[in-house]
Amino acid sequence: MKRFHTVILLSLLLLLSTGLASAGDVFVIGVAPHTSPRVILEMYAPLRLHMEKTLGMPVEIVTAPNFDIFAQRCLAQEFDIAVTTGHQARLFQKDAHYSPLLTYKAEFKAVVLVLARGTMKEPSDLKEKDVLGLSPASLVTLWGQHWLAENKVAPKSIKYVSASDSVAQLIISGEAVAGFTSLANYQKLAPEVRNQLRILAESKPLAGRVYMLNNRRAAIQKEIVAALWAFAETAEAQKYFETNNLEGYRMLKPNEMEEMDIYADETRKLLGALK
Repeated sequence: MKRFHTVILLSLLLLLSTGLASAGDVFVIGVAPHTSPRVILEMYAPLRLHMEKTLGMPVEIVTAPNFDIFAQRCLAQEFDIAVTTGHQARLFQKDAHYSPLLTYKAEFKAVVLVLARGTMKEPSDLKEKDVLGLSPASLVTLWGQHWLAENKVAPKSIKYVSASDSVAQLIISGEAVAGFTSLANYQKLAPEVRNQLRILAESKPLAGRVYMLNNRRAAIQKEIVAALWAFAETAEAQKYFETNNLEGYRMLKPNEMEEMDIYADETRKLLGALK
């Protein structure tokens, strides 16, 4: 039995890392790579099981190596539901006919991190310095680049790394003076890491992770939405919301998606440049 479970887990991880899951009679939930594939698999396992039971079909959780590839896969119609930050969600809505279902209650903000005891006190202190972002197409990076431009700051370079904890470690080690990440990921850093950093600036609330439904599943949209709200009432969902400081699901506000247009348009250009 143990060997059987190991085989199943390895198979799921393979699907998760390669994104090769077939839509067919399988319901595929794509989750943007905000953390490692293994952590995403664990985080969304309760939702997968609930949706399987409710929809009466196999459900798979998949992701991608980075935000750019995730967006390409979503635009290629590989997912039935895509869970991603607001700017990509808006892009998928406009360019691939996905429909927004819901988001999380907790506010999503981007932040600029610097050393707690460092010399970076004002935006101008970042001039001609090395700055870090996540993927070029990530919302926190795009917001950070706008923040630099608004403050008339030209950094020496903007380097891109794969995870928020990497941003933190590279700032602490002195390889960059500042980095862009989400407020939630900053708060989730280990205390001994977080205490070495401070927030230089933060964004207004932005559309965080949005659940987007592929139009090919429009015929069962009501059932899917009902399944998600029912999941939110389960003990497993409550634990997930509490652990990740998400507070629960909520409906999107009027114009919340439209406010992401500027970032969605930039993401489209970035993805076009990768072709």
